[in-house]
Amino acid sequence: MDSIDKLLAELQAEYQHQSNEQPKQEPNTANTVNTATPNIPQSSSKSASLIDKLLEEVKTDFEEQEQAEKLRIQQELEEEKIRQEQIKAKQREALKQQAKDWLAKLDPFSPEGLWFERFAERYSSKLEAAIDYLQANE
Repeated sequence: MDSIDKLLAELQAEYQHQSNEQPKQEPNTANTVNTATPNIPQSSSKSASLIDKLLEEVKTDFEEQEQAEKLRIQQELEEEKIRQEQIKAKQREALKQQAKDWLAKLDPFSPEGLWFERFAERYSSKLEAAIDYLQANE
């Protein structure tokens, strides 16, 4: 956005420089005829005003485009976050099924079964303990 402001300022300065270099018409004092002569400063100030308005519109358009791009990127990031959460949920569900199968096959009196009983004491359920255990062993 800084480069846009810089470009607009350069255009405006160039235009004003060109406007100042235009030769100004001076009334002919030898033939004083009461004719309407165009008012150069007023004309150039109207042109400058139109240029300012046009530059402001361009700047506004760029800012709107920038905002739209930021919004699009933010939406893409949110969608990606949702997809990642869905992937994690599917992985967790698959791991949960593996843990159920593993618990069904586990002999509670085997060394692994006895160790797991003690390990699972820190968890709210044996299933949660089995999920963490299997996840750590992957």
